[in-house]
Amino acid sequence: LKGVRAWSDMPIAIQLAHAGRKASTAKPWEGGAQIAPDVPHGWQTVSASDLAFAEGENPPLALDHAGLARVRDAFAQAARRAVRLGIDAIQIHAAHGYLLHQFLSPLSNRREDDYGGSPEARMRYPLRVIAAVRDALPDGFPLGVRITGTDWIEGGLTPEDAVAFALRLRKLGVDFVCVT
Repeated sequence: LKGVRAWSDMPIAIQLAHAGRKASTAKPWEGGAQIAPDVPHGWQTVSASDLAFAEGENPPLALDHAGLARVRDAFAQAARRAVRLGIDAIQIHAAHGYLLHQFLSPLSNRREDDYGGSPEARMRYPLRVIAAVRDALPDGFPLGVRITGTDWIEGGLTPEDAVAFALRLRKLGVDFVCVT
Protein backbone atom coordinates (compact mmCIF):
# COMPACT_ATOMS: atom_id res chain seq x y z
CA LEU A 1 0.00 0.00 0.00
CA LYS A 2 2.92 2.37 0.50
CA GLY A 3 3.34 2.65 -3.26
CA VAL A 4 -0.29 3.58 -3.75
CA ARG A 5 -0.33 5.96 -0.78
CA ALA A 6 2.67 7.81 -2.29
CA TRP A 7 0.40 8.89 -5.14
CA SER A 8 -3.09 8.99 -3.67
CA ASP A 9 -5.01 9.03 -0.43
CA MET A 10 -7.94 7.30 -2.16
CA PRO A 11 -9.46 4.69 0.18
CA ILE A 12 -8.60 1.12 -0.79
CA ALA A 13 -11.01 -1.77 -0.31
CA ILE A 14 -10.45 -5.50 -0.68
CA GLN A 15 -12.93 -8.19 -1.60
CA LEU A 16 -12.68 -11.46 0.33
CA ALA A 17 -14.04 -14.51 -1.46
CA HIS A 18 -14.01 -18.29 -1.62
CA ALA A 19 -14.93 -19.83 -4.97
CA GLY A 20 -16.16 -23.12 -3.50
CA ARG A 21 -17.15 -25.55 -6.24
CA LYS A 22 -16.17 -23.01 -8.92
CA ALA A 23 -12.48 -23.18 -7.88
CA SER A 24 -9.60 -25.24 -9.25
CA THR A 25 -9.87 -23.89 -12.78
CA ALA A 26 -7.50 -22.93 -15.55
CA LYS A 27 -6.89 -19.28 -16.31
CA PRO A 28 -9.67 -17.74 -18.41
CA TRP A 29 -7.29 -17.22 -21.34
CA GLU A 30 -6.48 -20.94 -21.13
CA GLY A 31 -10.14 -21.94 -21.40
CA GLY A 32 -11.14 -21.64 -17.73
CA ALA A 33 -12.06 -25.35 -17.45
CA GLN A 34 -12.00 -27.12 -14.11
CA ILE A 35 -8.69 -28.75 -13.20
CA ALA A 36 -9.31 -32.16 -11.62
CA PRO A 37 -7.82 -32.73 -8.17
CA ASP A 38 -5.58 -35.56 -9.39
CA VAL A 39 -3.64 -33.47 -11.95
CA PRO A 40 -1.00 -30.76 -11.44
CA HIS A 41 -2.39 -27.43 -10.19
CA GLY A 42 -5.77 -29.02 -9.37
CA TRP A 43 -7.34 -29.53 -5.97
CA GLN A 44 -10.49 -30.92 -4.42
CA THR A 45 -13.12 -28.22 -4.21
CA VAL A 46 -15.64 -27.82 -1.39
CA SER A 47 -19.18 -26.48 -1.29
CA ALA A 48 -22.46 -26.51 0.57
CA SER A 49 -23.36 -29.81 -1.13
CA ASP A 50 -21.58 -32.35 -3.31
CA LEU A 51 -23.10 -31.05 -6.57
CA ALA A 52 -20.66 -30.29 -9.39
CA PHE A 53 -20.80 -26.80 -10.88
CA ALA A 54 -21.11 -28.14 -14.42
CA GLU A 55 -21.81 -31.51 -15.97
CA GLY A 56 -18.71 -33.67 -16.23
CA GLU A 57 -16.79 -31.77 -13.56
CA ASN A 58 -15.39 -33.30 -10.40
CA PRO A 59 -17.99 -32.77 -7.65
CA PRO A 60 -16.99 -30.80 -4.58
CA LEU A 61 -16.95 -32.22 -1.09
CA ALA A 62 -19.79 -30.97 1.08
CA LEU A 63 -18.18 -29.07 3.95
CA ASP A 64 -18.50 -30.85 7.29
CA HIS A 65 -18.66 -28.95 10.57
CA ALA A 66 -14.86 -28.82 10.94
CA GLY A 67 -14.54 -27.53 7.36
CA LEU A 68 -17.23 -24.92 7.97
CA ALA A 69 -15.33 -23.67 11.00
CA ARG A 70 -12.02 -23.57 9.07
CA VAL A 71 -13.54 -21.50 6.26
CA ARG A 72 -15.31 -19.13 8.70
CA ASP A 73 -12.08 -18.64 10.65
CA ALA A 74 -10.08 -18.11 7.44
CA PHE A 75 -12.42 -15.29 6.40
CA ALA A 76 -11.96 -13.66 9.83
CA GLN A 77 -8.17 -14.07 9.65
CA ALA A 78 -8.11 -12.54 6.16
CA ALA A 79 -10.07 -9.56 7.50
CA ARG A 80 -7.57 -9.09 10.35
CA ARG A 81 -4.67 -9.22 7.86
CA ALA A 82 -6.39 -6.65 5.63
CA VAL A 83 -6.70 -4.26 8.58
CA ARG A 84 -3.03 -4.79 9.51
CA LEU A 85 -2.06 -3.99 5.91
CA GLY A 86 -3.93 -0.69 6.02
CA ILE A 87 -6.90 -1.60 3.82
CA ASP A 88 -9.74 0.91 4.33
CA ALA A 89 -12.81 -1.29 3.72
CA ILE A 90 -13.75 -4.93 3.11
CA GLN A 91 -16.39 -6.49 0.90
CA ILE A 92 -17.36 -10.14 1.35
CA HIS A 93 -18.24 -11.88 -1.92
CA ALA A 94 -21.47 -13.86 -1.43
CA ALA A 95 -22.65 -13.74 -5.06
CA HIS A 96 -22.01 -15.16 -8.55
CA GLY A 97 -22.03 -18.78 -7.49
CA TYR A 98 -19.13 -18.43 -5.06
CA LEU A 99 -19.12 -20.42 -1.81
CA LEU A 100 -21.38 -18.24 0.33
CA HIS A 101 -23.87 -17.98 -2.56
CA GLN A 102 -23.69 -21.79 -2.86
CA PHE A 103 -25.12 -21.95 0.67
CA LEU A 104 -27.79 -19.33 -0.06
CA SER A 105 -29.09 -20.85 -3.29
CA PRO A 106 -31.47 -23.81 -3.24
CA LEU A 107 -29.93 -24.80 -6.58
CA SER A 108 -26.57 -25.61 -4.99
CA ASN A 109 -27.51 -26.20 -1.35
CA ARG A 110 -29.14 -29.57 -0.77
CA ARG A 111 -27.98 -29.95 2.81
CA GLU A 112 -30.21 -31.65 5.35
CA ASP A 113 -28.59 -30.15 8.45
CA ASP A 114 -28.89 -26.72 10.08
CA TYR A 115 -27.49 -25.05 6.94
CA GLY A 116 -29.94 -26.34 4.33
CA GLY A 117 -33.62 -26.41 3.51
CA SER A 118 -35.52 -23.23 4.31
CA PRO A 119 -34.26 -19.80 3.24
CA GLU A 120 -33.52 -19.02 6.90
CA ALA A 121 -31.40 -22.16 7.26
CA ARG A 122 -29.55 -21.51 3.99
CA MET A 123 -28.65 -18.01 5.27
CA ARG A 124 -27.30 -19.35 8.54
CA TYR A 125 -23.74 -20.21 7.44
CA PRO A 126 -23.09 -17.09 5.33
CA LEU A 127 -24.37 -14.99 8.23
CA ARG A 128 -22.00 -16.77 10.62
CA VAL A 129 -19.07 -16.10 8.31
CA ILE A 130 -19.99 -12.44 7.94
CA ALA A 131 -20.53 -12.09 11.72
CA ALA A 132 -17.06 -13.56 12.30
CA VAL A 133 -15.59 -11.00 9.90
CA ARG A 134 -17.51 -8.15 11.54
CA ASP A 135 -16.23 -9.31 14.96
CA ALA A 136 -12.66 -9.40 13.63
CA LEU A 137 -12.79 -5.75 12.53
CA PRO A 138 -12.29 -2.63 14.61
CA ASP A 139 -15.40 -0.65 15.52
CA GLY A 140 -16.50 1.55 12.64
CA PHE A 141 -14.48 -0.31 9.99
CA PRO A 142 -16.54 -0.35 6.74
CA LEU A 143 -17.83 -3.82 5.81
CA GLY A 144 -19.92 -4.63 2.78
CA VAL A 145 -21.31 -7.75 1.15
CA ARG A 146 -21.87 -8.48 -2.54
CA ILE A 147 -25.00 -10.60 -3.00
CA THR A 148 -26.94 -12.12 -5.86
CA GLY A 149 -30.32 -10.48 -6.49
CA THR A 150 -31.74 -13.51 -8.32
CA ASP A 151 -30.50 -16.81 -9.73
CA TRP A 152 -32.64 -16.16 -12.85
CA ILE A 153 -33.74 -19.82 -12.78
CA GLU A 154 -36.92 -21.48 -11.59
CA GLY A 155 -36.39 -22.74 -8.05
CA GLY A 156 -33.41 -20.45 -7.43
CA LEU A 157 -32.92 -17.35 -5.34
CA THR A 158 -35.49 -14.61 -5.82
CA PRO A 159 -35.33 -10.85 -5.26
CA GLU A 160 -37.39 -11.44 -2.10
CA ASP A 161 -34.64 -13.79 -0.84
CA ALA A 162 -32.05 -11.11 -1.55
CA VAL A 163 -34.03 -8.51 0.40
CA ALA A 164 -34.43 -10.89 3.36
CA PHE A 165 -30.69 -11.59 3.35
CA ALA A 166 -29.81 -7.89 3.08
CA LEU A 167 -32.03 -7.11 6.07
CA ARG A 168 -30.23 -9.77 8.11
CA LEU A 169 -26.88 -8.31 7.01
CA ARG A 170 -28.00 -4.92 8.24
CA LYS A 171 -28.68 -6.40 11.69
CA LEU A 172 -25.10 -7.75 11.73
CA GLY A 173 -23.73 -4.24 11.20
CA VAL A 174 -22.90 -4.55 7.50
CA ASP A 175 -22.45 -1.03 6.11
CA PHE A 176 -23.32 -1.63 2.48
CA VAL A 177 -24.75 -4.31 0.21
CA CYS A 178 -23.93 -4.55 -3.48
CA VAL A 179 -26.65 -6.46 -5.35
CA THR A 180 -25.75 -8.07 -8.67
